[in-house]
Amino acid sequence: MFILDLSYTAPIERVDALLAEHVVWLNGQYEAGVFLASGRKEPREGGVILAVGDDRAAIEKIVAADPFSVNGVCAYRITEFFATKVAPELASFRQELPSA
Repeated sequence: MFILDLSYTAPIERVDALLAEHVVWLNGQYEAGVFLASGRKEPREGGVILAVGDDRAAIEKIVAADPFSVNGVCAYRITEFFATKVAPELASFRQELPSA
């Protein structure tokens, strides 16, 4: 599983100009089953996305296609983690730690 931490690197007006395209991109990732949750940070300095996947390179490719990335208005920090404990509603996403 991955936490995608977006930090805006451009004035909010440039971010807002790309917001509709960003939402279309988000919707595509939800439809593909990659994104579980997303939203703005408070204060509004970026956003956070919870994504599923076993391949960091694939997640990096998805992030690179975000209109925010393409147009240089945000920077992503990608954190991979093992979701070994989850709420009942997320049971299908529970992971085992890799064997040593």
